[in-house]
Amino acid sequence: MLLTIPNVLSSDEVIQIRDYLDKADWQEGTNTAGSIARNVKQNHQLDDTKEPAISLGNHLLRALSQHPAFISAALPDKIYPPKFNRYKESETYGAHVDGSLMQLPNSHKTLRTDLSATLFLADPDEYEGGELTIATQYGTQSVKLAAGDLVLYPSTSLHQVAPVTKGTRLASFFWIQSMVRDSQQREILFELDQSVQRLTGELGANHHDVVHLSGIYHNLIRQWAQPS
Repeated sequence: MLLTIPNVLSSDEVIQIRDYLDKADWQEGTNTAGSIARNVKQNHQLDDTKEPAISLGNHLLRALSQHPAFISAALPDKIYPPKFNRYKESETYGAHVDGSLMQLPNSHKTLRTDLSATLFLADPDEYEGGELTIATQYGTQSVKLAAGDLVLYPSTSLHQVAPVTKGTRLASFFWIQSMVRDSQQREILFELDQSVQRLTGELGANHHDVVHLSGIYHNLIRQWAQPS
């Protein structure tokens, strides 16, 4: 499932983050690339072991923890601390699949990458090119969202960032280990939860059908979830 989630960050939050990013020291993206990705990765990243990346990442994690659509879709168990990247003219990231396992910083724990996420921090009219293209079962989809919006997609997907031909593309990216490992089960749970939310608004939380569907949802979570 590929899902776009609008307004993860407000316009004021984006402006504040952009102010930090404009003043930050950027390093070559190849410094953090694996042996294969190094051949196709041409961008810049913040050092995620230093400020402002740490504080900005923590701010984003707090915003995500309060966003119901993200929680419903991802059912997060662990989230890799958000990273920040920048693409200027001619910079790109060729086709690749994200690594399957990642060591969490300052921890002995490992994260399984079930879902990948990109949060856009520059509006589409600020740069040309730079689309995130993701191969799905329905064909390749091109994603270029408003600043503050997020796209969530399976980490198993082949994806790439098209070359930026003008302007600057700014984004945050991170990975999620879900409590529900199976992607089809997560999609069923998300659709069911969205139906429960809609019916709650129409019929009220105490309506028999709402209570019944909510019970089914939680029983499926109980059956499928494997929190660490």
